Amino acid sequence: MKHIVAQLVTDALAGLPELAEAAADLSIEGTVERTRDASHGDFATNIAMRLAKPARKNPREIAASIVATLSDSADVDKVNIAGPGFINFHLSLTAFHAELEAILQQGEQYGRQARKNRPKILLEFVSANPTGPLHVGHGRGASFGATVGNLLEAVGYPVHREYYVNDAGRQMDILGMSVWLRMLEKDGVAVGFPQGGYRGNYIRDIATTINTDGVTSVSTEAVISGLPADAPEGDREAYVEALIGKARTLLGEAGFDHVRQQSLELIREDIEDDLAEFGVTFDTWYSEQSLTKTNRIDDALEVLRKRGMLYEKDGATWFPATEFGDEKDRVVIRANGIKTYFASDIAYHFDKRERGALPRRQKDANVHALG
Repeated sequence: MKHIVAQLVTDALAGLPELAEAAADLSIEGTVERTRDASHGDFATNIAMRLAKPARKNPREIAASIVATLSDSADVDKVNIAGPGFINFHLSLTAFHAELEAILQQGEQYGRQARKNRPKILLEFVSANPTGPLHVGHGRGASFGATVGNLLEAVGYPVHREYYVNDAGRQMDILGMSVWLRMLEKDGVAVGFPQGGYRGNYIRDIATTINTDGVTSVSTEAVISGLPADAPEGDREAYVEALIGKARTLLGEAGFDHVRQQSLELIREDIEDDLAEFGVTFDTWYSEQSLTKTNRIDDALEVLRKRGMLYEKDGATWFPATEFGDEKDRVVIRANGIKTYFASDIAYHFDKRERGALPRRQKDANVHALG
């Protein structure tokens, strides 16, 4: 119903050439809001205050001119000026009845705008790490993101919903190691479970469910031999790394990857099911691993390198993030040759840009440098 007031004001300004010129670049509908106090009417516009400076007139004088020029309308019962120059509109029952009729006729399409071709919007949300079940905090992000997507679609924008699956790196190694230890435990191989591992009961469920093809049997001695102490006596992180190393050695890379990937997929499926029950669905589940498999990280870094946006220091490769307002420069390739999460983030932005989801005016530091 806001449009009723906006149109009346627009028509009034058309009869006031001096004010119309001052309002040329102004969104009239953007000046109209619901009143906070119903006694002041249904809608109010601050157009008079917005035009005071460009028109060089007193806002109440501007408001009076607009009100005097308003056309008679069956949709409006009363108009009055309040405060420094607000124009308050009291709508009629005729206007409300017409709106109710429109709601009944249009049904689910009520309030929706015509579909636009652009900008293409890629909406990425939730993206919780696939190392365990979702919790209430993730649900909050899911409901917020889904609502934003629904609102954008309602006003006509093409929306593509994407879940970025953080399925690469050390956290996946810890997941695979944790499941492997529970598999050993199930088979009677007792090993001290690391404090830095994933300890939820869901890990035991996965260990029971997982396909054991390609997973060799090992002895307790083979696993615990040479392990450092866990916290509090030892180093928690060193113990985790040692167990990951044991898993890689005793299972082989293929066997360890078998456990890790099945664990990841079971959790991802559980996340997808939970979100679907919550009414949240995605068009794409984008795997971080795919950035490596498709060489997108190398492609993105090569673009930065050609543009002089990378430098070498202490054996590592750095991105000069401070040039874009960051507090410090960021490593993209460590001295040991391993690419960082920051490099993956750059590649993901790069890939979104290649898919046409980011406009050239995007100010994100990573994308700007790639731009």
